[in-house]
Amino acid sequence: MAQDTVPHERPAAPSPPAGDRPPRRTGPRRTGWRRTPAAVAGGLLLWPAFPPHDLWPLAPAGVAVLTLALHGLGVRAALLPSLAAGLAFFLPTLSGIIPIGPDAWAGLSLVQALYFVPMGAGIALVTRLPGWPVWTAALWVAQEYVRGRVPFGGFPWARLAFSQTDSPLTAYAALGGAPLVTFLTALTGSLLAWALLRGPLPAAWARRLPASRARRSGRVIAPAAAALAAIAAAGAAVPLPASGRTVTVAVIQGNVPRLGLDFNSQRQAVLNNHVQRTHELAERVRRGELPRPQLVIWPENASDLDPYTDPAARDLIDAAVRDVGVPVLVGAVVDAADGEHVENRGIVWDPVTGAGDHYVKRHPVPFGEYLPFRDVLTKLITRFERIPRDFAAGDRPGLLRLGPARIGDVICFEVAYDGLVRDVASAELLVVQTNNATYGRTSLPPQQAAMSRLRAVEHGRTVLVAATSGISTIIAPDGRVIDRSAEFVPDIQVAAVPARTAVTLADRIGALPEQVLALLALAAVGAALRAVTRTTEGA
Repeated sequence: MAQDTVPHERPAAPSPPAGDRPPRRTGPRRTGWRRTPAAVAGGLLLWPAFPPHDLWPLAPAGVAVLTLALHGLGVRAALLPSLAAGLAFFLPTLSGIIPIGPDAWAGLSLVQALYFVPMGAGIALVTRLPGWPVWTAALWVAQEYVRGRVPFGGFPWARLAFSQTDSPLTAYAALGGAPLVTFLTALTGSLLAWALLRGPLPAAWARRLPASRARRSGRVIAPAAAALAAIAAAGAAVPLPASGRTVTVAVIQGNVPRLGLDFNSQRQAVLNNHVQRTHELAERVRRGELPRPQLVIWPENASDLDPYTDPAARDLIDAAVRDVGVPVLVGAVVDAADGEHVENRGIVWDPVTGAGDHYVKRHPVPFGEYLPFRDVLTKLITRFERIPRDFAAGDRPGLLRLGPARIGDVICFEVAYDGLVRDVASAELLVVQTNNATYGRTSLPPQQAAMSRLRAVEHGRTVLVAATSGISTIIAPDGRVIDRSAEFVPDIQVAAVPARTAVTLADRIGALPEQVLALLALAAVGAALRAVTRTTEGA
């Protein structure tokens, strides 16, 4: 007699690890909310990678955490975590804007965070493709490409590259500029994410998977580690020549009466400070305490009294330049020819012939040096009354002859723009004239100094940064800091530096790496969208 039997039930298939498991269909909103804390953690990790903290390894770590948070999400589900990550990054990183006003800081941070939204959606899409760490890194370049151009000429602050000015990736700037450094920083992070998703499994997971899958997972960490090691080793092998004919330079930091928005209310005091420091330089040279410089750099806004129309200001500057006996690059605000605008100039002032050639800042700061929608905004925000006249933009690069050297001048905010610095990279020395008094003792002056270090490596040039109140620096062509001032103290820096004419690979190929990587990101997103569409149609 046959016995009653209970059909044997097959054991349930083991659950794959979270990184390989398809997302549960809980709806895009709910899934996005669940991933948002991890995305915020990624954004927060990025922040201390930048100055003044300079914890550069946290940049790829932040990219890795954000990538893990977005991996496998749908496009709509990725929007909220991406925006949250952007806010978590930009709010602390741009906290130096707070002296302008908390509303300006919050508004700018929100606008910048919005660029993370399409990037995050793109990352969620391309993680479905083979080789997704590469496409993810290219999306970071594409995000920075757009953010640095739109709107009002863009805001290229807080790019990943600017966190890597003292890391194994720094030297890559000489090969492909800041975009290549951003790409490799993001690639390092996305490879870390890939290794965590596909790498060695906890023992409990490994026992529940087929032996072949467990072995394959255990071997994946090797190529990821090899790729990371290769990136670091190749960076160390990039030559960074720092030789050249020697030019002795001086950088003057006169200081300002006080920090904040009202520092310019004592324009005469600011000019007097820079005049006095230049006379002090001349006296110390006569006493043999300092070598005689061949050229001197004053900062932006050293004279907000127009030396062309103010005889007293002109006489003060002329006396200081004649005393030191060499050409001085004077930062001044002057009336434009149309009588309606002003210009932010770097003026070559000769001890014999006086004011000569000059450079006019080509990229005035929107909402700082000129006011879009002036008629509307001045009625809504009273502090915009501090911008009574808009600054006119210059129309030619700042290539100037200053004594024995040809210099390439950019003014303040312009150092963040690849193209503006590249336009003057044929000069023997690069100069950054800046005024950070409004943002003193915040994160912005050290962030700007880091940008200048990367530009030195990118173009193989000595960079002279003259700031009214700090941070003034002299940077060697290989990125080494020769001298660096404190903030809100007078300072005189004198150094013998190499003046170079050799061109880096980054200069030869120009914007090509950024353009290629941005197009690569778009192509990857297009391929991922086609793949999703085919999957949906076949379901």
